[in-house]
Amino acid sequence: MFTQLLSDIGGLWEKYGTVYLTGIANTLILAITATLIGCIIGFFCGILQTIPCGPNENIVKRVLLKLIRIIIRAYVEIFRGTPMILQAVFIYYGMPYFFGVSFKDIWTVSIIVVSVNTGAYMAESVRGGIMSIDPGQFEGAKAIGMNHWQTMLYVILPQTLRNIMPQIGNNYIINVKDTSVMFIIGFSDFFAVHKMVSGAVFKYFPSAFLEMFGYLCLTLLASFLLRKFEKKLAGKSNYELVNADQLVMAAGTYSYPADGSPFDETSKDYKGEAK
Repeated sequence: MFTQLLSDIGGLWEKYGTVYLTGIANTLILAITATLIGCIIGFFCGILQTIPCGPNENIVKRVLLKLIRIIIRAYVEIFRGTPMILQAVFIYYGMPYFFGVSFKDIWTVSIIVVSVNTGAYMAESVRGGIMSIDPGQFEGAKAIGMNHWQTMLYVILPQTLRNIMPQIGNNYIINVKDTSVMFIIGFSDFFAVHKMVSGAVFKYFPSAFLEMFGYLCLTLLASFLLRKFEKKLAGKSNYELVNADQLVMAAGTYSYPADGSPFDETSKDYKGEAK
């Protein structure tokens, strides 16, 4: 039976290999693009949710930030609480239904759906990553005159990015698999190719086996590269801590004239203690 399965898979690849590769390429392009855009959305929402706003702030600022946070919270809850396949249906078919505006490019709709969905998850990850940074760093940046945006850009976000890198990688791997739901609006990804091929040759299981193996290879490769990138961000592990002040000369390294220093009793310039 296993030999027959390999034979069927070989026949499918020989006949439809180019189509499978095209589906893989479309899946990777969509997953990478949507993950990057989703990260930008998530960082933007995370920063907006962490803008300090005390009771002594301007009333306009307080009301505006409150409204922004309500909108972000609604966005996060809606897109995290509904399936991506229904979000694709709503945007692709609902926009013409409610507003008379239709999308002619499937790529545009797919990128919008996956990006916005990813951004909803990343918004909470970024907010948590920012809140995990030591508050002393906010205070230190404020002490040297940085405003909130400068503090975020130069102090907080670089650390946040390193802390949430595993979550970014996890979202990318999820997107590689979840782009398969875009077949509902006609997007030709890896899974859509499987449905097309299995419907044409009536060999559903061999095609499904090939699909599963392909998705597994894509996710394993992504995991490997992300671990390498995380180690790169972490820096070298064989460093040594510096405990001494580098601006102070070590004992025994000071040199004085042969007749002693001005503060040495052996020096002819020594004045002794003041009387």
